[in-house]
Amino acid sequence: MAAPELEALQAAAARILETHPEGLSEYALLTRLREDGQLPPMAPGDNLALFRSHFLLFHVLYRLRDAWRETQRCELCITPLRIALEPYTAGQQAIGPSDPLRDYYLDLRHLDETGETEVETLLADFWRRLAGTDERAAALAVLGLTDPVDAATIKLRYRELVMQHHPDRGGDTRRLQEINEAMAWLERG
Repeated sequence: MAAPELEALQAAAARILETHPEGLSEYALLTRLREDGQLPPMAPGDNLALFRSHFLLFHVLYRLRDAWRETQRCELCITPLRIALEPYTAGQQAIGPSDPLRDYYLDLRHLDETGETEVETLLADFWRRLAGTDERAAALAVLGLTDPVDAATIKLRYRELVMQHHPDRGGDTRRLQEINEAMAWLERG
């Protein structure tokens, strides 16, 4: 997409957001932009076209957010479920961690270099991670933990439980095996 087209898409997204102070979902905003002719129609199941529309939308949203922050006009909340204008608070974003999503979407090379194969891989990875969430929760439960938890805490808890349940220390072999299996899954997952 050429610079003038990106500018037009950004201006259209800003107009739509300004007329919906309660915010919109990504889907609703994409639909409105398609209706306004800012994005091409999309055939059902065309994952590459969906990725490109999503990428372009988030590209212009992060550009808008940066511009509005710079002028202290407002803050732009950007999530797939809610994209909304919020009041600007001075210093709100002055010091903060880097935003890898912003960096990703502002780099148009990701749009140009991502083909159908990469999109299918991204989707497969997403569904695999989603399916693994229950298994992760179950493995953590064996260790007596719940998310959010970091790797160092998991490893510490694992060591504590191994020492507690090791047969050489009077522990139960079955319980130790269960702990080892949970840890093995967490290290793979």
